[in-house]
Amino acid sequence: MTRALIADDEPLMREQLRARLSELWPELEIVAEAKNGVEAVEQVAALRPEVVFLDIRMPAKTGIEAAREIAALDGRLPEIVFVTAYDQYAIDAFQQGVIDYVLKPAERERLGVTVERLRKRLAAPCCSSSPTRSTRACRPRSRKR
Repeated sequence: MTRALIADDEPLMREQLRARLSELWPELEIVAEAKNGVEAVEQVAALRPEVVFLDIRMPAKTGIEAAREIAALDGRLPEIVFVTAYDQYAIDAFQQGVIDYVLKPAERERLGVTVERLRKRLAAPCCSSSPTRSTRACRPRSRKR
């Protein structure tokens, strides 16, 4: 079973995303929710979910900052999806190696596209021939610019 974390400072947005994901991906297990970027990084380090849904603007640490710290963790990296109301952060988000960028409110059809991308990415065989990917997810580490 695929495990996920939802990080958003707005409880109603976390609830809406959880509900939509349960419709579109019933076998996805939401293992934790975080209300800021600091909690998100701590929960990812402790629980090691395969997928992280991050808001961009959160207190204590932004989603962009949290994604950078998550990318620096040892071991397998989770797939990261930004779910945010702000489209101006898309370039920064993709520079962090995220798989998708969904604008709030996360419409069912658009989130369905994201779920399919995640399922395909998670089902892909890992590329163990590359030394930088041997214990990481099948995607390159984020590039610092």
